[in-house]
Amino acid sequence: MNKLKEVKQSILKDGIIDAQEVKQLQELLYADGIIDQEEAEFLFELNDAVSGKENDASWETFFIKAISDFLLKDENSPGEIDDKEVKWLLAQIQGDGQLDKTEKALLQNLKKESKNFPKILDL
Repeated sequence: MNKLKEVKQSILKDGIIDAQEVKQLQELLYADGIIDQEEAEFLFELNDAVSGKENDASWETFFIKAISDFLLKDENSPGEIDDKEVKWLLAQIQGDGQLDKTEKALLQNLKKESKNFPKILDL
């Protein structure tokens, strides 16, 4: 999706994600009502690029909601994190070699919201 590439370049020009950019992401990514794998991976790429920066607080909230929706509101394993999702999530989190505060908050939310929380995700 070229639109995601354009949005990523635009957002990353100044190196941080502000409230207006979060709003733009919400409108774009939730236009069809769901977060798909490509969109979830896009969000991890953005998060890796802005990790440790002075992003608007709404970024972390949005990131956690969108990734949680992708993992927990799917048709294959609603409310649960299945084996395929565990592997995917670990690959995304470990992709940049660090577990940042936003990713930690995501894992805490998943632990609270999912019917199951695989021990391997207890990072």
